[in-house]
Parts: sequence; structure tokens; C-alpha cells
Amino acid sequence: LLIVATDRISAFDVVMPNPIPDKGKVLTQLSIFWFNVTKGIVPNHLISTEVMDFPPECQPYREILKDRSMLVTKTDPIPVECVVRGYLSGSGWEEYKNKGEICGIPLPGGLTESSRLDEPIFTPATKAEAGMHDENITFQEVQKIVGEELAERLRVLSISVYKMARDYAEKRGILIADTKMEFGIKDGELILIDELLTPDSSRFWSKEDYQPGRSQKSFDKQFLRDYLISIKWDKNPPAPNLPQEIIQKTREKYLEAYERLVGNSLL
Repeated sequence: LLIVATDRISAFDVVMPNPIPDKGKVLTQLSIFWFNVTKGIVPNHLISTEVMDFPPECQPYREILKDRSMLVTKTDPIPVECVVRGYLSGSGWEEYKNKGEICGIPLPGGLTESSRLDEPIFTPATKAEAGMHDENITFQEVQKIVGEELAERLRVLSISVYKMARDYAEKRGILIADTKMEFGIKDGELILIDELLTPDSSRFWSKEDYQPGRSQKSFDKQFLRDYLISIKWDKNPPAPNLPQEIIQKTREKYLEAYERLVGNSLL
């Protein structure tokens, strides 16, 4: 399978009309970085990122594919989003406020927005059909979907990958509040697929600015979401055109996340 990451961006499950320059390169190169860092925990789908290794049909498009594509093993995807949360934010924060729990996992009372959890929790979600929102589900529901043994492996591997990435990123000034992973099965083996620990699939916060009790400065698409909320967009298509300033600042946040985590400049 050939995965190509474009510069398009979505928010609230709606694709924006304006691309974010170089976003596809950031997502691809950061995924490659994390796949290599975590391959000791769980194998992944990566075959090659060098366009010269791709099939002959791809060669006329070398310049388009460069730095934003991966040749990967095709798998049977698991129909569950594997979400791990180390901090209280987003839909998890909303659920905690209403129920005192997330995905059926009870949490201590008195936590505030962006609180760090004593231990990361596995809070899976359904993989929604196009145009629908993912919905948080309990671990018991995952067991019903994929079976008890596979559900437990997904939970253990997801938390292990998150913990390794969280500890690595924190040393580089980024707090990974939560992240979403996807797994597939190939020849009976469970492997990581899709993208991994990118600003699109994770919440990246600035460690130096972190303060529980409020939303955080981020290196991900939350900046874009905040802008769309500020203009009171109703979250239904078509999405509004984005001002150049919002496009540029979003691009800068993606690039800074990459540079902090990988240690070199992408461009």
C-alpha cells in the first residue's frame, strides 16, 4: 500500500478549503521517526520511505511523493481507535466533568482541565464512518468487538508506546497529553499502522507553559480549532476560508513540533 500525506487539514471532521504547506511532510517524517523509535515494542507496517524503492508506476511522480509518502505492508485494520490519555483534555475532560470517569474508567475527584493522570489510561473509540464523529467506548466493548485476548494486547501495547514517547518528548519540552494509534493484522501478527504520534493524532503541549486548570498552548491542530470556535463556525461543511495568518501559524507549530522531537530541521 502507498500512503501519501497531503497538506490538507481537517477540524471537527470537516476538511478545510486551505492546505497547510508542508503539513504532509511533517506527518510522514514524524511517523517514520516514531515507527523507528518504537519498533522494539511493536512491529509496524513500514517497508520503505525512499521513492526509488517504490514500484515503477510511482517513479514519474517522484517529486510529488518525496518526503510525504510511505510504502507499507497492507493489513486487516482493527476497527478500534486505540487512544491513550496521560492528561485530562478534550472529550475526556468533558466526560470526566459529567460522569467522573472516561470510557468506564473511574478517576479521582477534584481533577481540573489538563490535570496529569497518575497512570495513563486506555480510552478506545469507535472508527466512525465518513462524516461521522468517533465515539468513546469502554474496554468491555472493545473485548466484544475483537475478543478478550486481542483487546488486552491492544491496551498493553498502546500504553507502552505512549509511555516511551511521553518520556522521550518531555525531555524535549513537549508534553504528549494524549494520542491515537491504529493497529492491523498481517499473517496473524499485530502491527502498528497508519500514522504515529503526529500533531494530527496527538495533543502536543508546551512543557514550559504547562499549567493545570486551563487549556494549554499546543503544537497541534488545536490552534486551528480554537480559531474556528472563536469565529463561531457551526462545524458543518462547507468550512470557512482560513486567513493567511492562521495558515502560517499552524504551519509553524507543526514544524516546531517536528524540530523539537527529531532534533533537526525538516526543510
